[in-house]
Amino acid sequence: MTTTDQPTAEPPWRRARGHAVLIAVALVCVFPIYWLLVTSFRRPEDVGSLSPVPWPLSIGNYLDATEKVDVAGLLANTFAVSLASAAGQLLVALLASYAFAMYTFRFQRLLYLAFVGTWLVPFQVTMLPNYVLLYQLGLINTLVGVIVPTLCSALGVLMLRQHMASFPKELLAAAKMDGRSSWSILWTVVVPNLRPALAALTILLFINAWNEYFWPAVVLQRSNAVVQLGLRSFMGTEGNDWGPMMAVAGLACLPVFALYVVLQRHIVNAFVRSGLK
Repeated sequence: MTTTDQPTAEPPWRRARGHAVLIAVALVCVFPIYWLLVTSFRRPEDVGSLSPVPWPLSIGNYLDATEKVDVAGLLANTFAVSLASAAGQLLVALLASYAFAMYTFRFQRLLYLAFVGTWLVPFQVTMLPNYVLLYQLGLINTLVGVIVPTLCSALGVLMLRQHMASFPKELLAAAKMDGRSSWSILWTVVVPNLRPALAALTILLFINAWNEYFWPAVVLQRSNAVVQLGLRSFMGTEGNDWGPMMAVAGLACLPVFALYVVLQRHIVNAFVRSGLK
């Protein structure tokens, strides 16, 4: 007669300790965002207050911000740049990773290592050649000039290739037996089954493009067309106008938060599936 070992239940105090640590870490991460919003809703004369509660509430900082800069235009331009950059990177990563994972060709591994190796090259190394090329194309001081050099992401190829490499080959073989082309298999078989991974990669690429400051500052030399550069309007030699600056920064968080809410279910599924064989 054999006995099987039963898993021991985790002590309640240990579970409570773990939750307490997670709550403490979450509060530390959320506090800067909370303080940003608190400052934005203070009265202009109370911006320097250390009170954790903004009372009385005021939208004066938001009104001041809209008078000094075109907030709606800044957000629209930044959203367009981030969306185009993320979509381009996602498309290139999807096609490249599909080729690397599903096909066997000469120098495949060498080409893949060279492609991923571009991820290790600092941006400052490629900045000057990109700038010279954009100048020759007449794209300096344009939003297109900000987007074009960012349309390829080695990180996206690396992430998606790992998912495609573990894709069930039986499904691909069945699709080929049905007479589908490689292009049809990609969009009708592979992509629908990679929605969680694509959603997680999309929000990662979008946030990276949304938060980018240095490259737009280089290309848009005489323009504050995106929200990251628009924040410079509230900085001066005599001091910073913190109230309107925090108001615009708070509004800049909303599109990213909305995107995460829309893709949250897919992102959670991506993390869950990453631990399953």
